[in-house]
Order: sequence, then structure tokens, then C-alpha cells
Amino acid sequence: MNAETGGKAPLSLPRYPRNVYVTTFASLLTDISSEMVVYLVPLFLSGVLKTSTPLIGLIEGVAETTAALTKLASGYLSDRIGNRKWLTVTGYSLSLAVKPFLATAASWSAVFGARFVDRLGKGIRTAPRDAIIADSISAERRGDAFGFQRAGDTLGAFIGLALAIVVVYWSQQGSFELTGATFTTIVWLSMIPAAAAVVLLAWGLQERRKESVGARQSQARLSLAAFDPRFRLALASVAIFTLGNSADAFIVLLAQDRGASVLTTLLMVLLFNGVYTVFAQPFGKLSDRIGRRRVILAGWSFYALVYLGFALSSTVWQIALLWALYGLYYAMTEGAVKSLVADLVPGAQRGAGYGWLNGVIGLMALPASLIAGLLWQAIAPSAAFVFGAAMAGAAIALMMQVRLTDSRQP
Repeated sequence: MNAETGGKAPLSLPRYPRNVYVTTFASLLTDISSEMVVYLVPLFLSGVLKTSTPLIGLIEGVAETTAALTKLASGYLSDRIGNRKWLTVTGYSLSLAVKPFLATAASWSAVFGARFVDRLGKGIRTAPRDAIIADSISAERRGDAFGFQRAGDTLGAFIGLALAIVVVYWSQQGSFELTGATFTTIVWLSMIPAAAAVVLLAWGLQERRKESVGARQSQARLSLAAFDPRFRLALASVAIFTLGNSADAFIVLLAQDRGASVLTTLLMVLLFNGVYTVFAQPFGKLSDRIGRRRVILAGWSFYALVYLGFALSSTVWQIALLWALYGLYYAMTEGAVKSLVADLVPGAQRGAGYGWLNGVIGLMALPASLIAGLLWQAIAPSAAFVFGAAMAGAAIALMMQVRLTDSRQP
């Protein structure tokens, strides 16, 4: 009998359980939608609405903090009620519903409101979705499964950016500044794949957990004191790292500062997502073989070098090369960090565990973006990236203290 197929014995087993495929393709569709827009938001704010850089940092930071707090609550709630599916569907639906408000935004406050609700939706869906993946596959293949999901997610980003590039080229070609009409057109188009993702999840996602209500409520925990000390230490290292990992909007602004047009900037992001897509699954599988911590430490070290490269860059081609290399950092760490949580947190607490992970990342996003914006304006753009590299070094030192006997613990 095979637990991953509900006791059936088909002639040939799928490579991954159904939920891994459903969440991966839903992520692909959602990232087609979101990546058509997200890298244009800072250009829309700065170029069309004439918003200051610190205010852009505040908008991004508050939006991510909103997502952070919601992720923690949603993850715990999914443990307690035993229903991860409909929390996931609700979160994706909320992000879809707010897109018309972004398309019609005429002030920075309207963009702020739209980003706030969009991130609220992300906060609701992320921890339950990640817990569904972890619940659906064995410990020995978690890195592989999360790598596959991240690859699908990033392939969606690649496709979304490619579509945005086509629209930008068709509507304004080599124009240095993004126009409001172009931005509005892209946001409306982005609703199509977002709606398809919601339908796919509602139809295809299956609950995996079978515990009784009493068992769920007795085992569900929110307090960090109830978690493995190694998880708490790993979480602290992620928090320090994230303090220096400001919104990627600042890389977009750096490219523009160095002389890149809107179209060139989107092509750079496309290259970044291509690298991420190709290497996400191989690095996830590598973490299954050599351990999560080693892959995470390598990824953070690489991040520090790339951020120092951004600080020293002076030309568009240098930004393009570094942005491509930046995709390797994401490929190394995203799947490995999520797999590490599943290794250190038992199934009954897994929703809250992912809530804490995503919550801490989001909570640190606000000071990270504010600090980057202030350093950018008060000193120089390079100062924001030097600070990020320094925080990565501190996080590496702390993560090295996390002692794991087996990176694939159940």
C-alpha cells in the first residue's frame, strides 16, 4: 500500500502526488499574473505618480508586513481547523479581486491600498499551501518537491514578464519611462491567469490530514516556545538575513538609475527568472542529498557577493549579469529553507511553522525596505546593497550554529 496514493496500486505512479502538481501549476498561473505587474509597480510609482523612493520603500514594506502577520495567523488556523485547502483558495481569490483597483489607481495611496489587500491574500494562502506540499510527500523528497514548486512558480514569472515585455514593446517600445496606459493594460490582462489559478485550486486540491478535531486542537501550537530550539535558531538567522534583503524593487530602481529603459529592465528580470527556473529543482534535490543547511549557507554567501557586485556596478550590462546570478541565490535557498522547516517541525504544527517562517520574513521586510530607502537617499544607492551583504554575513554566522543530525528528518 502506498500512502501517497491513498492505498491504491496503479500501474505507474506519478512522479509527485496530486497536490504537488496542483499547487505548482496554480503557482505558475499566479506568477504569470503577478510578475506581469510587480516589477512595474515601482516604475509606475516613481515615473507616473512621482512618488519618492522612501515612500516606495514604505509601501512595499507595509504590504509585506501585512502578509507576514496574516501568514502566521493563517498557518496556525490551518493546523487548528485541519482545512488547508480553502484557506489557500481564499488567499488566491483575494489577490484576484483586488486587481481592478490597482488597474484604476491614480495616486500612491490607491496603489498602497491595492498592494495591502494583495499581500493580505498572499498571507492567507502561503503557509497552508506550503504545509499541504509538506504533508503530501515523504521527508526524503521534500527538497525535490519544493524545488519543483519553486521552478513552476518561477517559470510563471518568466512567462508573465515575457508577456509584459511584449505589451511594453508594442505600446511604447524604447521609451525610458513607463506610461500609465501601459501599466493599466498589463494589470487588466494579468487577471486572466489569476482567475485560472483559483479555479484549478478549488477543483484539484485535496486535503491530506485525517486527525479528529480534538487531536488537531490539542497538537496545534502557535507559541515559539513549543517548537524545536533548532527551528527557533534557524528562524532567527532568517530574520537577520531578511533585514538586509530589501524589496527587489530597489534593483529595478538601480537598473533605471544606471540608464536602463523599461524594456531593458524587464528583459533583465526575465533573465533572472530564467536562471531561477532552471536551477530551482536541481538545488532542491541537492538539499535532499547533502543537507539543507549546506545549500542555504552556500546560497546566502552567493547573495552577499552579488549584492556587493550591485553596490560596485556602474553600467547596465553589469546590472544584467548580476541580476542573472541573483537567480542562483533564489534557486539555492527558497526550496531548501522551506524543506528545513518541514524537517524540524512535526506535521501537527507545520502550518504554524510555515506561518512563523513566512511571518518573520514579512515582518523584517518593512524595516529592510525602509532602511534601504533611507540609505539610498541619504548616502547612495550602493549603501543599500552593502548593508544587505553585511546582514547576510551575520545570518551565515548564526545559521552555522544550527546543528542537524539528518536534514531529512520526518
